[in-house]
Amino acid sequence: MANRVRVRLAPSPTGPLHVGRARTALFNWLFARHNGGVFVLRIEDTDRQRSTEANLVSILDSLRWLGLDWDEGPDIGGPYGPYFQMQRLETYRQAAERLLANGAAYKCYCSVPELEAMRQEAKAAKVAFRYPGRCLRLTREQIAQFEAEGRRPVIRFIVPKEGTTTFRDMIHGDITVNNSELDDLVIVKSDGIPTYNFAAVIDDTTMEMTHVIRGDDHIANTPKQIHVYRALGYTPPEFGHLPMILGLDRAKLSSRHGAAAVTDFAAMGYLPEAMMNYLALLGWSYDDKREFFSREELIKYFDISRVGKTGAAFSMQKLEWMNGAYVRGLSPDALVVRALPFLQEAGLVSASPPPSELAYVRQVMPLVHERLKRLAEVAELTDFFFKEQLEYDGALLVGKGMTADQSRLALEAAQAAVASVDVFNVPSLEAAIRPQAERLGLSTGQLFGTIRVAVTGRTVAPPLFETMAVLGRERCARRIQQALTKLPSGIPR
Repeated sequence: MANRVRVRLAPSPTGPLHVGRARTALFNWLFARHNGGVFVLRIEDTDRQRSTEANLVSILDSLRWLGLDWDEGPDIGGPYGPYFQMQRLETYRQAAERLLANGAAYKCYCSVPELEAMRQEAKAAKVAFRYPGRCLRLTREQIAQFEAEGRRPVIRFIVPKEGTTTFRDMIHGDITVNNSELDDLVIVKSDGIPTYNFAAVIDDTTMEMTHVIRGDDHIANTPKQIHVYRALGYTPPEFGHLPMILGLDRAKLSSRHGAAAVTDFAAMGYLPEAMMNYLALLGWSYDDKREFFSREELIKYFDISRVGKTGAAFSMQKLEWMNGAYVRGLSPDALVVRALPFLQEAGLVSASPPPSELAYVRQVMPLVHERLKRLAEVAELTDFFFKEQLEYDGALLVGKGMTADQSRLALEAAQAAVASVDVFNVPSLEAAIRPQAERLGLSTGQLFGTIRVAVTGRTVAPPLFETMAVLGRERCARRIQQALTKLPSGIPR
């Protein structure tokens, strides 16, 4: 094994990168960066039916979005390539031939119906199914007959049936498994494609992985793999199995808990730095108090000995709270850059905005900055700043305790103020409009509420005078005039 730490992430391009695999990627990356090691990206593409180029691109984009980089991988190469399993078939074939030659593996010709019958027998006997080794000692005549029938064998690895297998887990400590609980596992399928437990051993050895850090759903695979390592004369790496990510109800994380692909979180307007911070806290902690860490701080402080043994609860509410804190921490210019794609996707800002349009966006953003929890909310919170026509129920112009006539007088007073102020800014607008409440016998809440609906189409919006100043004199005047035409006639509310 190499002296330098080498870890890997080995996703299968059969779907997008989800939360659990993203957390595994992050912990491997942090372990490598903290220890001055190497982070390798390897693609397990042996599921030929479901592996797609689109999924691969999505996985790579998701890792980059999270801020993770790799030192070797399918897109950048490296000294231990190729980094696609389907390009390494000859390496697996040679290893399998070695195991067959030294008697550590055998060809199994059992058909699918025969294996299913064995499983049903085990089920009827209420025992766990273990392949009974039926093909372990086939005669030449039997093999010839099976070959004549056109049967294509799998290759099974012989797992010792006596004694125990113990390995030291970096997170869980010593784990011991009775060998009698293990099966003669299939290492090469009938089409010549290796299975996970075989390919992972070959890849992790030939790529000189020093540590294998993965989810604790792989604990059951580890004893099997250790036997393969030993049969090939390899030294196993160190293993660390991360606790599962659970929902708040302590059940396995699923879509009903808000679990989603990393690309979905990006589309919902979560910041990658917030996502990285939150994922780091799913199973790891620096102390009992601190929750916010920069990328550099996570690298500095990450210690796998502080990863817990029990499942970590994923909370969309906690993630949104943390993301909101990160959004509020953005500088005004940074917020514009981050929010712009969401405004463009909503059709509120042009694809290539000129300087004047960008300047207007810079005026709008501070008015909603403190309210944003996710960037995807920015379009909904600000659309009235960009639309030419507002759609709303005219009844909203008549506030509680007001009549339509009072609302009309309020709008006419606002119309006059908008037209008369010399400088269209917050102090001038407030000085001209606020006194009108007493003159009209209204509360400031009633007066401002009617004007707010007129200029925004909403009962809840950013501060009124700041909003009007950004909208500008012409737009405010036009909207107030439109509101006067929308006023209903009728009884007080």
